[in-house]
Amino acid sequence: MATPLSHTSASPLSPLSPLRTIAVVGLGTMGAGITEVLAKAGRTVIGIDVSEAQAARALAALESSTARAVQRGRLTEQERADLVARVRVSTDLRTAADADLVIEVAPESYEIKQQIFRELDGIVRPEAILATGTNALSVTRLAADSARPERVLGLHFFNPAPAMKLVEVVSSVLTAPTAVAAVTDLALDLGKEPVAVGDRPGFVADGLLFGYLNQAAAMYEARYASREDIDAAMRLGCGLPMGPLALLDLIGVDTARTVLEAMYAESRDRLHAPAPILKQLSEAGLTGRKSGRGFYAYDAPGSSTVVPDALTPPSDTAATAGRTVRSVGVAGSGTMASGIAEVFAKAGYDVVLAARSEEKAQVAKARIGKSLSRSVDKGRLTAEAAAQTLDRITPAGSYDAFADVDLAVEAVAEDLEIKQQLFATLDKVCKPGAVLATTTSSLPVVACARATSRPQDVIGMHFFNPAPAMKLVEVVRTVLTAEDVHATVREVCVKVRKHAVDCSDRAGFIVNALLFPYLNNAIKMVQEHYASLDDIDAAMKLGGGYPMGPFELLDVVGLDVSLAIEKVLHREFRDPGLAPAPLLEHLVAAGCLGRKTGRGFREYARR
Repeated sequence: MATPLSHTSASPLSPLSPLRTIAVVGLGTMGAGITEVLAKAGRTVIGIDVSEAQAARALAALESSTARAVQRGRLTEQERADLVARVRVSTDLRTAADADLVIEVAPESYEIKQQIFRELDGIVRPEAILATGTNALSVTRLAADSARPERVLGLHFFNPAPAMKLVEVVSSVLTAPTAVAAVTDLALDLGKEPVAVGDRPGFVADGLLFGYLNQAAAMYEARYASREDIDAAMRLGCGLPMGPLALLDLIGVDTARTVLEAMYAESRDRLHAPAPILKQLSEAGLTGRKSGRGFYAYDAPGSSTVVPDALTPPSDTAATAGRTVRSVGVAGSGTMASGIAEVFAKAGYDVVLAARSEEKAQVAKARIGKSLSRSVDKGRLTAEAAAQTLDRITPAGSYDAFADVDLAVEAVAEDLEIKQQLFATLDKVCKPGAVLATTTSSLPVVACARATSRPQDVIGMHFFNPAPAMKLVEVVRTVLTAEDVHATVREVCVKVRKHAVDCSDRAGFIVNALLFPYLNNAIKMVQEHYASLDDIDAAMKLGGGYPMGPFELLDVVGLDVSLAIEKVLHREFRDPGLAPAPLLEHLVAAGCLGRKTGRGFREYARR
């Protein structure tokens, strides 16, 4: 990276302006983290807070974190001493007089922030840049109230600031491009990944994240699933670092409510209207970790340690005994059917893998053989165990082979008519008492059940792809499902080493009902030219800890599959905000379905 030019060789708002002295106003968790990041990068930092105690705590936190860095060999004692010497704290805003840049991270209140900006107008030098760390309020409104609107912008760090790579650089229509360039250069010099965005509540990352969090809160409030199952479903089904309700507790329930209210004021989208439970918890002072209680209970205010409370599920949940399962039938010959058959065979079950022809069933078994060989090559399985697993699988060209199975699992095409025909067949060939399960990800389980004469024996068992690797199974009960059938599937999930979560028979179940509105909103951002595909993907990976950006994920899932799920959700919930984005419909109509066709939101090399 090039060495920044000095003040003598650059104009005050040159893109190469080094911004050497920086004031941070507000020394809470975020302000203290930003202070540390700046000091580590060699900047002189003036930390300012109205509370002398808070300023002292921020300095103590810096000393503590840098001491840990010395212990871990990341800093020398001299480097630590130099770093700490670059920081001074104050309760007087006038100490920002010589700052090249002021970063405000005060509470999310227009009144508080506007007061700070008005005072700074009379304190800082004319060429200084003023940045707000807001993630919910209008940067344009704050800039318009300033005497120097062209030098006001947003600089949104993510928590914890020292660890998170993303920084959103937010321009208003009043912001000078040179100010944006100077702050962008600073972010790069801090080792961050700056993403340029326009001024709207939530920007990119929080704009997508908080809609998803709000839907999770509403799902919990409706008692559709337990808080533990909602969080486990999103961690295990999507690979997220935290479940949505645990994340709301970390962010602060009151903060989330503020962000959502700002988003709803602009969008009028019901998906952004704060779930009533957020208001109830906020007004009761149950704001999450910082208060010691939110969606979960913690052992002390500020602690991350969850403790049991009245809502914690009992450990001995097996009130009803399940049915005995020794053999399993898997219907289908695709990737999902093969994966599910492999899961059951690995766990010691005898498996009948049936398809519409003997040839298709043999091809599916061969696919399992290749998968097991890869596991042997990677040292995850012995050759003997792989051979035994494959021997437990019997391919069949007719569903008549399911006559003696205890559990039949269908994994055929996601088409209700095809599934109903299959369930009518299973009803005839499977013995009395056999459990019949569908792996549908979006269709009504009860419609499959009604195609049989024994709807009480039918349940949803939604595995995730690839089934051998993914730990989650959504167990979907209909209003007709028998208790011992539910208990049977829960017991089987334990034996095949999957984490089962319970939910009712509603479109999308847990994961897809939360995931696909988020993906749809990402498409709308691109459609409205608010941000690019690359910036949105980067924002969610770097700012939200997502393993894949939304457009990477859409192209992997398949745009046709995504559109079908969006349509099911929209049809079931009848919320205008769930209507599929026109851009998604246009790409599907054009045959751009993602990686499988070589082109979706991005283009891929043909194999």
